[in-house]
Amino acid sequence: MSEIILMSDARVAAVPVEESGEPLVDVRAHLRVDDRKHEDSLGAEVHLRQGVLDRLLRAQALLPDGLRLLFVEGYRPPALQRHYFEKYAGALRAAHPHWSADRIHTAASRYVSPPEIAPHSAGAAVDLTLADADGRELDLGTAMNANPEESDGACYTGAGNITEEATANRAVLGAALSAVDLVNYPTEWWHWSYGDRYWALQTGAPAALYGAKELDGR
Repeated sequence: MSEIILMSDARVAAVPVEESGEPLVDVRAHLRVDDRKHEDSLGAEVHLRQGVLDRLLRAQALLPDGLRLLFVEGYRPPALQRHYFEKYAGALRAAHPHWSADRIHTAASRYVSPPEIAPHSAGAAVDLTLADADGRELDLGTAMNANPEESDGACYTGAGNITEEATANRAVLGAALSAVDLVNYPTEWWHWSYGDRYWALQTGAPAALYGAKELDGR
């Protein structure tokens, strides 16, 4: 298995950002959207950078007949990202009181990106899955946003403790998204991004295209 670089890795934070200025756009007219994250994000979650949306539409066209992308969450306001990270880090701290602060930070980054480099807060990342023509989700092995503890590691994209059907469905999703230059965060099969620091590190790009951003009017 190739090395898994976590979001907390210093190499990610070291990537410079050359902000493109691309707008955040509403995806609802273009993709099937699930509203399970609406209560937390109050509508911010249906936005992405224009370049990311364009690539998702190209990826959707590559899927087998009868399948569609099911969009769950894109942009995440920096304050909400910080809340998610601190909440998960707090749960890990309570479960492992002997762990050092650095170990908590690293472990938390398997599941929630540190706020200072979070791809979601740049509008560069998307959490998504596959659905059939009637909007029913396919089996991809775990519930979306299952953390490593509750899923026994099955949330990792390359996990071996899932069914053959789920493995095949992950491969279909991954092939379409990789073909349009998105990269996966390998601890979360549902998390893909383009243009952020993690993407730049994984692809060898000299800089990220998108940095943290506030959604206008929020």
